[in-house]
Amino acid sequence: MHSRVGRHPGPDAHATPDRAQAVEPAGRRRRGQSVDEREHMIVEPGLLDRAGELRDVPGVLDGLRADPSTRTIVVHDRRARVTDAALLRVPPADVVGARDWALLGRDPDGTPVLLAVVEDAPVDAVAIDAVPADPAPVDTAIWSAVRDAGGVLAGVEAELLIEAVAAADWLTAFRFCPACGAETELRQAGWSRHCPSCGREHFPRTDPAVIVAIESADGERLLLGANANWQGRMYSTFAGFLEAGESLETTVHREILEEAGVRLRNVRYVSSQPWPYPRSLMLGFRATAVDEDAVADGDEIIDVRWLTRAEIATALRGEGPVGLPGPSSIARALIVDWYEERA
Repeated sequence: MHSRVGRHPGPDAHATPDRAQAVEPAGRRRRGQSVDEREHMIVEPGLLDRAGELRDVPGVLDGLRADPSTRTIVVHDRRARVTDAALLRVPPADVVGARDWALLGRDPDGTPVLLAVVEDAPVDAVAIDAVPADPAPVDTAIWSAVRDAGGVLAGVEAELLIEAVAAADWLTAFRFCPACGAETELRQAGWSRHCPSCGREHFPRTDPAVIVAIESADGERLLLGANANWQGRMYSTFAGFLEAGESLETTVHREILEEAGVRLRNVRYVSSQPWPYPRSLMLGFRATAVDEDAVADGDEIIDVRWLTRAEIATALRGEGPVGLPGPSSIARALIVDWYEERA
């Protein structure tokens, strides 16, 4: 089974330094701010109203697309435009080249928010003329992926971006029935597909993967691994997808034994993070090593290192001895959670 450092459920190869800040209400941040480093540990109810009661209303998408007060988030190549620490929202009429549409939910002020998926048209062919209230100039908006924008978006904005990218990927990838090959019909405001040929109903799927922070028996060191794709530039927690018939706990034990040769005890669940690359759900754990003679498998993981709390502290500041995952990932949140426990 490939792990996070091979067939990666959530790569952090483009990690960038970040600054921890308190979370502001309504998911908005001032320019230059970033999210709290543990914000990706999900312990509270979601802030986003997904408006599930509207999905079965006949003609709801057509009606919302015709309403000039509706706002739309455009996704192209798993990216959306971000400006001033918020997703750029535009009226539906300002979007050209959209292949698929879906209802994402409501903004905190009750305004409906749609998803428009643009596939074949080049990015500069997407007409985006409107900007949020109290706007920055539109040319400051940049197309950003989840891993790029995760350090500046918070609250509803972060939830909307992940939802939009995940939904766009499903809408694009599952246009045809995987059972019979017929083209499907979009239903439930973009949240299901019906096959008119074989009658099957298809819904967005999620692939679960575990991700584990492993500490020493005395709790003073953390075991991290370096992916071969990272060429030794970054070390992270260990992760991998569930195999058929496995429990989460079985996967945790198997993955760590395969990748680092370490047996575990005291495995406990911490938190989760949706990661739309393309449809993973990262389930975060902490565990204690029984064997501390860790050995990298030499294939997907080229090195493993026990790092002291002091070394983790300097790494979190970007001062070495190793690089760490970026602020958008639960990997970094697990590392910070361990570090701050006794800091």
